[in-house]
Amino acid sequence: MSMSDGTGTDGGRRRERLVVIGGDAAGMSAASQARRLRGPDELEIVAFERGHFSSYSACGIPYWVSGDVEERDELIARTPEEHRARGIDLRMRTEVTEIDVAGRRVRARDAGSGAESWTSYDKLVVATGARPVRPELPGIDAPGVYGVQTLDDGEELLGGLARTRGRRAVVVGAGYIGVEMAEALIKRGYEVTVVNRGAEPMATLDPDMGRLVREAMTGLGVTMVGGTEVTGVLTGADGRARAVATGDAEYPADVVVLGIGVRPETSLARAAGLPLGDYGGLLTDRAMRVRGHEDIWAGGDCVEVLDLVSGQQRHVPLGTHANKQGQVIGTNAGGGYATFPGVVGTAVSKVCDLEIARTGLRERDARRVGLRFETVTVESTSRAGYYPGASPMTVKMLAERRTGRLLGVQIVGREGAAKRVDVAAVALTAGLTVEQMTALDLGYAPPFSPVWDPVLVAARKAAAAVGRAR
Repeated sequence: MSMSDGTGTDGGRRRERLVVIGGDAAGMSAASQARRLRGPDELEIVAFERGHFSSYSACGIPYWVSGDVEERDELIARTPEEHRARGIDLRMRTEVTEIDVAGRRVRARDAGSGAESWTSYDKLVVATGARPVRPELPGIDAPGVYGVQTLDDGEELLGGLARTRGRRAVVVGAGYIGVEMAEALIKRGYEVTVVNRGAEPMATLDPDMGRLVREAMTGLGVTMVGGTEVTGVLTGADGRARAVATGDAEYPADVVVLGIGVRPETSLARAAGLPLGDYGGLLTDRAMRVRGHEDIWAGGDCVEVLDLVSGQQRHVPLGTHANKQGQVIGTNAGGGYATFPGVVGTAVSKVCDLEIARTGLRERDARRVGLRFETVTVESTSRAGYYPGASPMTVKMLAERRTGRLLGVQIVGREGAAKRVDVAAVALTAGLTVEQMTALDLGYAPPFSPVWDPVLVAARKAAAAVGRAR
């Protein structure tokens, strides 16, 4: 093991060193923003990434697998060479194995040579992301079983599909990744079975809205198995996955894809004694500084964030947040000032032409934090009913009973449905009541919306429900 490389100097003047652990959205956004604010003569930036790729869109992997995105490199926003050209010492295929907080240094291992070395820091950014949930079940690590979290994972899955002669796939889990991967495999000509612990897919929705997603997936030819626990992956004589087992059935599989969800990758942080929350994510202040540590920041899928609606901490692993948090971190590490106030939990997805959106609280979220609420569901259309191409849309809205404050919105429909949730996201952030929402001056023309937009129809109905409950 080599000794630590010290903090750099330039002409006798000591430079500060910023070390970044993680070369994707949050980490490299932080590094890039810090570099914009402070030049190489003032701030040395060293970043470590254990994978083969930097600054890529993990959210785009299902669409690469499906063939909608043709080339892997279309998902890469900035290559290692581009980062280095901007004065960032990005060390690929190098994994940080230890953070020494007291000594202000990190230990890293080169994947190729196995050599280890210590690197000191003045400021540290932890952006270690999340890891796929991989339950300890028989056969879960067998060849033919794939997670889908990183670009390396996507490349491995595509290689596996190219080598597999059979056309049966089982997706375990029906969250965002599970649903999107089911669509991707259908597009590639596979017979797809989705096995899910919950009765309905998309646990980020209430079950009544999840049912609409299940019906759409069934209509695509996906076999949906809900309310079922996977007990293991069965293997053949060659050791490869051949079926997914549950308590009372087996589902043949030439390929198994895990879409169970992710957890914060905070093993390094835990070992270093950094503070973690109930979900296992790092705890930070509004400046994304790790609590109790003046010169350590964290962002992306490894942190917990403030839910602005419930007032509680939660884990929301999305690229939108990771990039914003990286900008905040880079600004603060570069000598400026910025904050990340929190989230309202907005997310969108699709299954072929079915669009799925949600923001704010579900019914069970509201109950968990002790809120009393009214719930309404409306059926509307994406355009004026007489205009060609109008399609049905279901909007569910939650409002606080006492105040009428908007608490959450879920939308399932066809073209034009998903992005309507942005109106609700802004209303949640502003703390609007459903009555105030009814007066929102939204754009209208028959090709784009009915004269009363579906979100406003739901707001009117919610306001009436609140008024009756008072």
